[in-house]
Amino acid sequence: MAHRVELKPSAEWYRVEVDEGDWAKFAQDDLVRWYSQMLLVRRFEEKILELESAGLVHGPAHASIGQEATAVGAMSLLGSHDQINGTHRAHHQVLAKLVNAHLPPAFNVRKQDFTPEMDDTIYRLMAEIMGLSPGYCGGRGGSMHMRDPESGVTGTSAIVGGNVPHAVGYALADHVLHRNGVSVAFFGDGAALQGAIYESMNIAAAYKLPVIFFIENNLYGVSTHIKDVTGETRLASRGPMLGFMGIECDGMDVVAVHEAIDLALKAIRSARGPVVIEAKCYRFLHQSGSKRGSELGYRTKEEEDRWRGRDPLRLAGDHLRRMKALDDDGFALLDERVTTAVQRAVQRLTEKIPGSNVLRIPEQLWPSTSSVDEGILSDGSEFKGAKFRELEDYRPDELQKSRFVVAAAEALGTAMEADPTVVVMGEDVHRFRGGVSGFTTKALERFPERVLAMPIAENGFTGVALGAALRGLRPIVEIMFGDFCLVAADQICNAVAKVRHMFGDGFPVPIVMRVRVAPHGGYGSQHSGDLSALFHLFPGWHIFSPTTPFDYVGMLNTALRSNDPVMIVEHVEFYQEEGLVPRAERDYCIPLAKAKVVRPGSTCTLLATSVMVPMAIKVVQETGIDAEIIDLRSLGQLSTDWPLILGSVAKTNRVVIAEQTTNGLALGRHWIAEIQSRAFNDLDHEILHVTGSIAAPVVSAPLNRAALASSDQLRQTLITVANG
Repeated sequence: MAHRVELKPSAEWYRVEVDEGDWAKFAQDDLVRWYSQMLLVRRFEEKILELESAGLVHGPAHASIGQEATAVGAMSLLGSHDQINGTHRAHHQVLAKLVNAHLPPAFNVRKQDFTPEMDDTIYRLMAEIMGLSPGYCGGRGGSMHMRDPESGVTGTSAIVGGNVPHAVGYALADHVLHRNGVSVAFFGDGAALQGAIYESMNIAAAYKLPVIFFIENNLYGVSTHIKDVTGETRLASRGPMLGFMGIECDGMDVVAVHEAIDLALKAIRSARGPVVIEAKCYRFLHQSGSKRGSELGYRTKEEEDRWRGRDPLRLAGDHLRRMKALDDDGFALLDERVTTAVQRAVQRLTEKIPGSNVLRIPEQLWPSTSSVDEGILSDGSEFKGAKFRELEDYRPDELQKSRFVVAAAEALGTAMEADPTVVVMGEDVHRFRGGVSGFTTKALERFPERVLAMPIAENGFTGVALGAALRGLRPIVEIMFGDFCLVAADQICNAVAKVRHMFGDGFPVPIVMRVRVAPHGGYGSQHSGDLSALFHLFPGWHIFSPTTPFDYVGMLNTALRSNDPVMIVEHVEFYQEEGLVPRAERDYCIPLAKAKVVRPGSTCTLLATSVMVPMAIKVVQETGIDAEIIDLRSLGQLSTDWPLILGSVAKTNRVVIAEQTTNGLALGRHWIAEIQSRAFNDLDHEILHVTGSIAAPVVSAPLNRAALASSDQLRQTLITVANG
């Protein structure tokens, strides 16, 4: 007869509880400092809510009132070399991290007032939340997007769960570069149920990365109780289910949080991988603003009153009184110093409207509207000294034939030898003697430790790559099929594309994303798309579309040198094609935003991408039409070669655009609009656009072919333009 054998998680899972004795083991100055920091967070956020009510905060203000102990307890053991990020509700974590980063040695809040450096921290954070230029991000981030890397605040995210993969990336960079930092991702119970959380936890566990997943379980995702949306409400279980330690603690008790963080750090430093901490806590107010949840009907006053009875400040204050660490005068002095420091920041950021007591923001503190589009891309200074080359720059005896994929693999191996920060991430990149395309062949031979196998979790590992890029690596992410970019769209569009501009510029975002495109192979509708149009929608991305081995090598080198995110579109049809490359050089670059005339002509300008370039050359040869064929090569919204394109249009006065992809994913409509706007007077004929069908390709061979642009279509279009 069958019998059951109980199975247990392979990792530890327990609750940390503390009592009066645990409080007594700490120096009173430490306990008073933690209390004063919780008080600072409370008074700071109370003031933010006042400013919001006065119309001086543009956008939401997600207060963490009631959750101060989680932030202060966590930061009590973290240094500036340790990284944190958070979600839309991160004022408490960021303020505590900033203050600790600027805390003078032996600072004693009972004996001295805040230093100018500490005052400046409060001022700049408040300015950021108010959207003002003195803020840490110049006012661009506001309440939900805060960053100060010098203090270890690498960047918060307003996308629920979107920040967590980034913290895993910080930890990955520290691991690869042999640094001693620990990364902490703060998020709530609602985010804990998001797919990116599971994906990034699993990656951290697989590589035993030094990261703490800190869940502030305040029971409610906006108005939805945790019991409404999951069958296992003990959220620390998410660690043991993936093979790493889970710790639960009382998030209203600063010492309990400190002890949980201490245990987590010891586990990480003994090389046992990541840790998840679930801090049971409660936000006293609604999701955003100053109302209570009971006012909106989703919580009872009785529940709120029970939790308010466990206010972190009250709990800590009671302990300090029993220990005789502070008396009434001492508490009053701390409150006066904290409140005054917050008020000093308000005074620097506001002024009274003449003749009234109403506050307003001084005009000079607003960022200039002329800077609205600044910082989307780097200034290009990273290319100083780069060797920009075209095939025509070499003598015939300096060139040799090479297959596309062989040249690509050699270029990657050369790049990884020159730069130890380059890593490759993707599915199956460590197998098949070079991944599914052979791209990592040389990398695996020489640098296997930097070829990182990823689970089938595109959103997760793309986010990890972003975090790693923000901490000093240059990750190359392989997306096996173009359509899979949609799985990673949150990180591609909301994170990578926006991160520099959102946080105020001045730092690199060096990610290369290799996207394999195979519309002709019979894989059907979900494996056949070219998602260049998705990346083109976001100006923070460059897009390269190589058509020759020479161009691929140069574009990869440019992408790896760039401080911007770069997508490289790899059409599988090219992989086994041969072309010329330099015999002894694999480190030259192809300029960004530089198209190439592959055939001069006068009848019309034929703008082609990817496999349509060799198809266009063949069709023009067959028809005898004197078309000027331009391989666009660089397809980004801000990196299209308009001087070359417009110069050709002025000469030929007619334009044909040729793309293989389906109509809905074609970029031509964007280019048509630009040409109409920029060169309308030069046009003698309507712009004609050759694309695939409306529907995505399906498996059936004839339907697959019919869904893609063909040489017959291009031939008929050229004849129409030539005779028009």
